[in-house]
Amino acid sequence: MKILIQRVKHSKCTVDGKEISKIGQGILVFVGITNDDTTEDIEWLANKMVNLRIFNDEDGVMNKSCIEIDGEIMIISQFTLHARTKKGNRPSYVDAAKPEISEPLYKKFIETVNSLTGKTSATGIFGADMKIELLNDGPVTIIIDSKNRI
Repeated sequence: MKILIQRVKHSKCTVDGKEISKIGQGILVFVGITNDDTTEDIEWLANKMVNLRIFNDEDGVMNKSCIEIDGEIMIISQFTLHARTKKGNRPSYVDAAKPEISEPLYKKFIETVNSLTGKTSATGIFGADMKIELLNDGPVTIIIDSKNRI
């Protein structure tokens, strides 16, 4: 499982021109799932993500987590995080799990994050053609792959 985290001032998700969700200051998280991802990957990534110290403290040092600043979280599914680009110019998505595998794991990731934060995360619509607007703060963008934790 791979996530791309962006520290944002605000973010908004629309589908077919309709606003689905929005957040203020916090993190926008794109989630990519592979066939061999498990609940262990979910738990490790969710915990790492909500406790990642990427927000400034009083001295302007990135020393606070999203939880500590009472930030909001938007979680968006994105199979393209697992694109293979080594060969040719058309990305291959063979590493991305099919919807019947990835959708339940994506939902479990959201539930786990909500449980850890005690808040409801904003989301998009799984599998939809979403438009994401954001104001990246910093910019701060971090990629974490659960397969690289050991």
